Amino acid sequence: MQKSAINTASSPPGEDTAVTRWRAATIHLAISAGIGAAVLGLMLAFWYPPPLFQAMGGIDLALILVGVDIVMGPVLTLVVFRSGKPGLKFDLAAIGIVQLAALLYGCHIISLARPAFIVFVKDQFQVATVAELEPKRLAQAGNPQFRAAPWSGPVFVFGDWPKDTVDQQVLVNAALSGEDLQHFPKYYAPYGDGTGAILAKAQTLSQLRATEPGAAKRVEEWLARSGVDARSVLHVPLRGRNAWVSVLVDRRTARPVKLLLAERI
Repeated sequence: MQKSAINTASSPPGEDTAVTRWRAATIHLAISAGIGAAVLGLMLAFWYPPPLFQAMGGIDLALILVGVDIVMGPVLTLVVFRSGKPGLKFDLAAIGIVQLAALLYGCHIISLARPAFIVFVKDQFQVATVAELEPKRLAQAGNPQFRAAPWSGPVFVFGDWPKDTVDQQVLVNAALSGEDLQHFPKYYAPYGDGTGAILAKAQTLSQLRATEPGAAKRVEEWLARSGVDARSVLHVPLRGRNAWVSVLVDRRTARPVKLLLAERI
C-alpha cells in the first residue's frame, strides 16, 4: 500500500486524466456512429420501407455514408489530437464542420436516390426515384399530388397508359433510352383508379408457384408466420434496381398488404 501511495504521489499532475488521441478518436467515433445510426434509421423508416432498401441498392449508399462520415471524422481526430496542443479547439471545430458537410452531402445523395413513386405499369410495379423525375415532367402531372416527390416515403400510384397515339409514341420513343411510363407523372392516376387493371394482372399463389417457385416459397413462409389467409391476397412483382420484390395485394381492393424481397436481378 505504501508503494502504491508513493507512485501516485510522484506522478505528474494531470497525467492520469489527460485524454490521449486514441481515447479522443474513440469518443468521436462513438458520437459519429450514434448520429449516423439515427440518420440511417430515419431514412429507413420513411424513405426506404423494407425491403426497398435492399432492392434499390440502399446498402451501397449506406456504406458510403458510413465510410465517409463516421470513419473520416475520428481518423482526422486521431491524426491531429494532442492534449494541450495550441489551436486544438480550432482543429476539432474544423473537423466537425467538414464532417457535418460530408453528412449533409451524403444525405442529399441518398434523398435523390430514394423511391418517390411506386407505379403500376402494365403488369408489374416500377419504382421512380427522385433523381429520375425531371422537374418539367413533374409539373405536367394532371393531379396536383404528383407534381412533387413526397418526403414521407414512396406513394403507390397507377400508371394510366395513354389512349392518344401521340402520347403512346412518346412512351415508345422513351423506351429506346431506357425510360418507361413511371418516368412520366403526366400519366399517373390515383392508385384506386387502377384497382380492376391491377387485380386482372395479379397472380394467385398457385400461379406464382408455377412461374416463380422461389418467390412463392418466401410468400408461403410469410403467410405461415403472419397467419394471413393465402386466399385473401394476390401477387404482383416489383422491379427494383438490384432485386425483385413480391408485393402482396388485397384480392378485393388491390391495396398493398406486404412487400417481400424475392430475388436479385
